[in-house]
Amino acid sequence: MSLDGNAETAETAAEEGLPPLRPDAVIVEAQTKRGKICRLVDNTATVAVTELEELLQELIAQDLFQPLGLSSAGGSSIRIGAPQSGHIQLGETLYRLIVIDHEARLEPF
Repeated sequence: MSLDGNAETAETAAEEGLPPLRPDAVIVEAQTKRGKICRLVDNTATVAVTELEELLQELIAQDLFQPLGLSSAGGSSIRIGAPQSGHIQLGETLYRLIVIDHEARLEPF
């Protein structure tokens, strides 16, 4: 049985301990420099679509959508596709930004 990209992303998100997507989550999509589809999911449903589209283009320009090998601080193993996370301020609001392969998610901070 094959899974579509959304099912695979949901499965990966669950494995990474991310909160489930809200029913009203806002999703914008684009193509990476390598032609792969990537998306930005606003799981707060509070950011304007135009602002999400601009942020997605910035993330693409920074080449963040690709499987990366990361190790935990002090770890001796590398985990391919490990999520990257940080914080981003849009307007007056601070959000958690999580990037897993070809998906970026905005979560409440």
